[in-house]
This record gives sequence, C-alpha cells and structure tokens, in this order.
Amino acid sequence: MVDWTLARTTATRLVRPGPTISADGAAAAVAELREAASRAERYVTEVTGLDASSGSAPVLVVDRPGWIQANLDAFRTLLTPLTDLAESRMADNPRASAVGSRVTGAEMGVLLSYLAPKVLGQFDPFWAGPDGAEGRLLLVAPNVVEVERLLRVPPSDFRLWVCLHEETHRVQFTAVPWLRQHLLGLIGRLVGTADLDGGVLAQVVKEAVRRIVEGIRDGEELSVLDLVQTPAQREIVDEITAVMSLLEGHADVVMDSVGPEVVPSVAQIRAKFDVRRQGQGPDKIVRRLLGLDAKMRQYRDGAAFCRHVLDEVGMTGLNRVWTSPDTLPSKAEIANPQLWVIRNHPEPAAPAG
Repeated sequence: MVDWTLARTTATRLVRPGPTISADGAAAAVAELREAASRAERYVTEVTGLDASSGSAPVLVVDRPGWIQANLDAFRTLLTPLTDLAESRMADNPRASAVGSRVTGAEMGVLLSYLAPKVLGQFDPFWAGPDGAEGRLLLVAPNVVEVERLLRVPPSDFRLWVCLHEETHRVQFTAVPWLRQHLLGLIGRLVGTADLDGGVLAQVVKEAVRRIVEGIRDGEELSVLDLVQTPAQREIVDEITAVMSLLEGHADVVMDSVGPEVVPSVAQIRAKFDVRRQGQGPDKIVRRLLGLDAKMRQYRDGAAFCRHVLDEVGMTGLNRVWTSPDTLPSKAEIANPQLWVIRNHPEPAAPAG
C-alpha cells in the first residue's frame, strides 16, 4: 500500500535545506537544546504536579531528514493494520498494488517534505525502544535556529520555550501510562472502519466533490481530512481531536506559565510566534487543505479549556483529566469547559491555585 523507500527518498530529495550555520554553531545549538530539554522537564513537573520519574523517553536532536525518517517509522507502525488489509485484498493484482504503493509513497514523501521545515519539536508516543522505553522526544535543530532568527528573539530563551512545550508532552505520556494505549486504541478503531471497496470509495469521492463545491460557495473551511470521513469515522476523529486539543492546549499553557523569571522574553516570543502560526499567502491555503489549520485550532481551543478549568478548580482539579479515559474531555467539553467541570467536579469548587 505504501512504498516506504520511495516516500523517504522523495521527502529527503524535496525538503528544503536548513539555515546556513557553522559547524561550531550547529554543535552549540544541539548541546543547548539537550540542556534546555533537561531543564524544561524540571519546570514542567513543578508547574503541573505530574510525576514522570517512573518512565523513560529519550531526547533526540535531529535534522530534517532525521525527522522525516522518524515520522515514516511512526506512520509505518500506525498504518500496519490498514496496509495488511489492503495487501490481502489486492493479492490477486500485484501490478496494481505496486503502482498504488508507489503513488502513495510519493504523495507521502511530498507531504513530509512540506512539513519537515515547519516542525520545531515533536513527541512520538508510539515509538518503542529496545530497552523498554516508550516514546521519544524529537527536537529539530535547524528549524529551531531558523525560526529564532526569523522572529529575532533571544536564542537561549526560544530554545528553552520550545522545549517546555515538547517536554510537557513527554511528561503527559510518561506520567499517565494508560494514555498511549488509549490513543492507539482510538487510532486502531479508526483504521478498522476503513472500507477499501471500490464502490464505497467512489461514493466517498463523489460526496467530497459535492462538499468542496458547497464549501467554496458558502465560505466554509474544509480540509481533505474533513472530506474523507464517514459518519462512523467522524465520531472517532472527534474523540481523537478532543484528546489532542487537551494535550496541545495543556502544553501551551504550561510553556507560558513559567514566566519571565525563567524565560525573560516569553511575552515577546509568544506574540511573535502566534503571528507565525497563522501563516499567510499560498502557505495558508496549503495548510487549510491539509487540515493544519485545524491543528492550530487545537492549540487555541485546548488552551482555552485548560485556562477555564484552572480558573475554576486549579491545577489539582485540572489534573483529574488524567485519571482515566472516562475523565478526558469530549469535543463538546473542549468547546464548553464548564460542562467538563460540572461532570468531573460536582462538589463545590475549591479556590483555584
């Protein structure tokens, strides 16, 4: 179903090179990112009260091809049930299977080449290390250097600020051991709803074309991902979206809560970074088509959810979200946080703090 070798070679061939930097400057940036990640974990633990000492997840400082390879590894793991199903159904037509896999591989390579220069850091919760480690933190050094230059912010402050967000994700998954399996289960359910029958696929495409035309007419924001979901898939996607909104919003709140005593230029960085997130021109159109604007809404809506809950019941009250899958917010509760507060804190709220 996917030619993974072609995906890698396509992505690494098309990806833009990183910023110009001396060998000494690159080595210094890598060393500072590693040190910042270590410092960030301590701050995140202090702010959130989450204990991640029982888990281990390595920190990798990578370049753009390294990020591409890491994400191909993750995609291959997550898509295995679907690729196995597709290959079994196309066993009688190996030529069509080979052509289809090359097309898919090339498309994936193009997508990753577009994303690779944009990602500053990423926690991969699904990676499993040979020593039993679960998850790994990726910091993309050339992208961090490029963005800090574009924003004209103090490099040391920006590197620590980025690490605060990504380390929050590492703490989330290591302090909440059931979270990884819960997400894997949701993704498995989503893959399980895939119907590779040609007639069904044709109907989905027909519906997608209709919705694109109506969306353009009505000014509706649609992405490719919005258009290929069946009703059953949409329910699962809503669950995944709610979890990801919580994780991203929680990380954004934590990274800003450390204050200027830890990151002196935090207000300046946040203001400039929010402008960068919005995108503009052709890039903004591509982001919308790929569903990346939805990712931006996850940061915004998830952060608003966390701030509301913090105001109502404090950090201890917010940490109830990590009790079990049943205490995670729904998509409706992300949009209206008071619903989550009422459901999970029926007792009188204690003073926030």
